[in-house]
Amino acid sequence: MAKKEVQFSLVYRDMWQSSGRYVPRKDQLAKVAPVIIDMGCFDRVETNGGASEQVNLLYGENPNLAVRTFCKPFNEAGIKTHMLDRGLNALRMNPVPADVRQLMYKVKHAQGTNITRIFCGLNDPRNIIPSIKWAKAAGMTAQATMCITYSKVHTREYYINLAEQLIEAGAEEICLKDMAGVGRPAMLGDIVRAIKEKHPHIIIQYHGHTGPGFSVASMLEVAKAGGDVLDVAMEPLSWGKVHPDVITIQAMLRDAGFLVKDINMKAYMEARSLTQSFIDDFLGYWIDPKNALMTSLLVGCGLPGGMMGSLMADLKGIHAAINANLKKKGEPELSEDELLVQLFDEVQRIWPMLGTPCLVTPFSQYVKNAALMNLFSRSMGEKDFTRMDPAMWGMILGKSGKLPGELAPEIIELAKEKGYEFYTDDPQKLYPDVLPHYIEEMEKLGWDRGQDDEELFEFAMHEKQYREYKSGLAKEQFNKDLLERMEKAAKGGQQVTFISAADKRAILHPSSEPVEATQAGTVLWELDYNEDSHAPAFGKLYRQGDLVCYLQTQHGIEPLTASQDSRLVAIDKQQGDKAVKGDAICWLEKADIPAEPKAKAAKTAKPKAADKKPAAAKKSAWKDSMNVIKAEKK
Repeated sequence: MAKKEVQFSLVYRDMWQSSGRYVPRKDQLAKVAPVIIDMGCFDRVETNGGASEQVNLLYGENPNLAVRTFCKPFNEAGIKTHMLDRGLNALRMNPVPADVRQLMYKVKHAQGTNITRIFCGLNDPRNIIPSIKWAKAAGMTAQATMCITYSKVHTREYYINLAEQLIEAGAEEICLKDMAGVGRPAMLGDIVRAIKEKHPHIIIQYHGHTGPGFSVASMLEVAKAGGDVLDVAMEPLSWGKVHPDVITIQAMLRDAGFLVKDINMKAYMEARSLTQSFIDDFLGYWIDPKNALMTSLLVGCGLPGGMMGSLMADLKGIHAAINANLKKKGEPELSEDELLVQLFDEVQRIWPMLGTPCLVTPFSQYVKNAALMNLFSRSMGEKDFTRMDPAMWGMILGKSGKLPGELAPEIIELAKEKGYEFYTDDPQKLYPDVLPHYIEEMEKLGWDRGQDDEELFEFAMHEKQYREYKSGLAKEQFNKDLLERMEKAAKGGQQVTFISAADKRAILHPSSEPVEATQAGTVLWELDYNEDSHAPAFGKLYRQGDLVCYLQTQHGIEPLTASQDSRLVAIDKQQGDKAVKGDAICWLEKADIPAEPKAKAAKTAKPKAADKKPAAAKKSAWKDSMNVIKAEKK
């Protein structure tokens, strides 16, 4: 009997997003893709989707170019690419109109993404089935996804029945998305076996995070039950809260008698080194060290490992406030560990009260936030569930889909007290089409809709982030955040030991250009040389051709001008400083300066002497030339 083949998919996108906030830049993705191909062990690679394209915008990069760049080499090598798709929420945290969802599949197929992994944190088929149809119509493979968790609601029968509905609706593949890694191995094997017995042609892919430690055993059980593809990671971003490493899983399956591809270890080490270099470059400043650790505390609360970084940040933010409240009441303060255990216990307590949604984006955030606010409310002497935000209520009221479990009576009563109405119809109906609005807006702004309407899609999907990307604000904010993190790391003795003024300028204003000394001389920001003379303030605007400063040379005084409309962002030379040819005097960054209204031509001013007398030591050398140039400037 021939050995059963099991394929590997490298979840390169999720490796990063389960570790920190950002994903590599386009140029970094272009470097690592050929090396991943050379490893020879992957039939699939996760290239995009989820929040990755939104965070591209957040650091000022066009996500469409990044997706095309990363997918292209895999397409050429015959390796299938796949993306993460949040169903009703598409690529963001909140519901998306149907016309934007439908456009997404046309755009992503054109960009080189082969498979879309469609999931809904509520496992509501109404949020998944439309995407199955739209993806197939656009030429993509529709991989319908079941979010795996462990509860009284989420039984073997629950998942087997859900798979039947999705396959009947046209799903070509089924993914078991074990985002918290809490799926029990035997149960997962039973689910896969039941699907395969009835639908042997359906490809089943398993995705399991390593946080609580079940995923390696789960992979073996899934493979034995007939699973076809396993999601794996690689160092330095494997294990911890992320995914098992391909080396371990390959060795385990080969020993168990499965057919698996060899790993080119030279290429593995090169890809490992490149990935580490991206961490060292800038991505590591957003990676929480705790995400490199596994913890059995996740077994009970079921929270996904990928959100532990944000959870710890939230916990630190509210820790002091809770302790201040406890101190006022004369109660003992809590350590961070004590508060963490209380939070996990509270999540476990209220999760079934809130309808037992799968703890995956965005519902994991909603449940965690409700638990955290309950702890804070108690420290204030308030009732539970008094601080829930509108998004949380949207989930409770059915505006995101049907909850898997029943709401607790006290939650239903609280909704009635607030005058809220429950919604039971298809949630997509609450979000009307919007593309005509965005098309009109882009025409008004003079923005190109992009190849295959990809820029239109990004604008409609991530409006706020796209506007900030187009204006340059996103890059500016990202650079400031990066500088703050670098300085904090430097103070703590991590990664960076010293940040010079030039480093800061390069980080904050990477596209700035220097105004250079054309020859040796003395820098003069003001011609009247006295103790009050100084350079202008940062942010000063210059139109193309405007005077920036002077350079006093042995041949006279030479004006230096702006080569384009710019703003002053950094100064390397102060009044009276010496410069040699090629020295940077200051740095100007391109700026859009509104046109000035036309004014009547003014009469040419007559040359006049300087209002202030230069210092005696300087006066004799260049008094005459100063007055001539000042007169010309007038």
